[in-house]
Amino acid sequence: MFDIKTLNKAIEQLANEKDIKVGQVVEAVEAALASAYKKEYEKKGEVVRCSLDSKKNQLKFYQVKTVVDDSTVRFEQEEPTDEEGVKSNTEKVQEEPTFNRHEPNMDEETILPLYNPERHILLEDAKKIKKDVIVGDEMLFDLESPSSDFGRIAAQTAKQVILQKLREIEKTAVKSEFENKAGGLVSGTVQRIERGSVFVDLGKASGVMYFSESIPGERCRIGDRLKFYLLSVQESGRGPQLILSRSHPNFISELFKLEVPEIADGIVEIKGIIREAGSRTKIAVASNSEGVDPVGACVGQRGARVIAVNSEVGNEKIDIIGYSSDPSAYVANAISPASASSVEIKTNRHEALVFVPDDQLSLAIGKGGQNVRLAAKLTGWKIDVRSQSNPDQEQEGGISEFEGKEKKSDTSEDGDSFDSNQESEE
Repeated sequence: MFDIKTLNKAIEQLANEKDIKVGQVVEAVEAALASAYKKEYEKKGEVVRCSLDSKKNQLKFYQVKTVVDDSTVRFEQEEPTDEEGVKSNTEKVQEEPTFNRHEPNMDEETILPLYNPERHILLEDAKKIKKDVIVGDEMLFDLESPSSDFGRIAAQTAKQVILQKLREIEKTAVKSEFENKAGGLVSGTVQRIERGSVFVDLGKASGVMYFSESIPGERCRIGDRLKFYLLSVQESGRGPQLILSRSHPNFISELFKLEVPEIADGIVEIKGIIREAGSRTKIAVASNSEGVDPVGACVGQRGARVIAVNSEVGNEKIDIIGYSSDPSAYVANAISPASASSVEIKTNRHEALVFVPDDQLSLAIGKGGQNVRLAAKLTGWKIDVRSQSNPDQEQEGGISEFEGKEKKSDTSEDGDSFDSNQESEE
């Protein structure tokens, strides 16, 4: 009926083309042949299994029967014919004793399946064949091999089963591979752009970057090869859907991990990051090793490392600041690129007064108050920037109210970083 050697070669070729294991293709082919056999020689309720032995070049078909007893299946009863019989049977059905129920203590009792001799075998009969068999075991009974090729309908069924099984295998493989990459960087080529959403070819799979996850002002073109932050892997009817982002704060964090070996090795740690994508990012770093300057490590020789990160996000400004457990030092660092003359911490109000030279005032506040706003989000403190020469006067745009509901990205794994989601209750 079959040229097993040719079939084995086709299986190996298919496995190589799809980049999946040979064993998985064999399982798909076995399932397909079993479906074709059942279609051609179908008996109601029969369970057919196929076994392909590539080493012995053998193909066998089996009927599968599950070992049961009266606690796992119910048996069909004769229908009553008289009125009294109908009444008594109705009452019996309504009462539904636990004799025909499985696990009667369950809140929602499950009706046992009806005994079918084509797929079930009673325990006493099974023990005559195999003494140590127990309820729930499966027993295989040889079926006669087809004397000729399957018919057209059966062959079509086999083809559909193989395609379906292969799609399932590919979906599972893609999901498994990319779930491990969630929260990291992936590279891909822009395939198409529809209504602001960018569809990306990632090799074995496709991803989508919605408009809200793109960098404002950035224009992607078909054929561009870009890096993306893999937000999540979601289930969909067509398989796993990979959600991508270039505006997420952790996109910058991952780029630094890629460019700065000290971060990848854990010598330098990213304590927190705040970003207004396309405009400005503030990233706080600390050293876990004496003698290592965390800011210098991230900037690189002649700014090479930060330039490499910046080239991936266009004209976005990146401020790398040193993290400090001392709030006044941390706040002073956070208003970079401005230099603070002094910082006064008001713990009871969870507020920091930052005094800067007059020529640094506009730099500390930033355009539209952006610099002080990001500094407040990064540190978790309300920041009030004032002129050193006129400390009593509030500056327009110089006060940033920190709101605990606004969440900053925190990539620290040891839990020591500043928690921007909590405000002082003092």
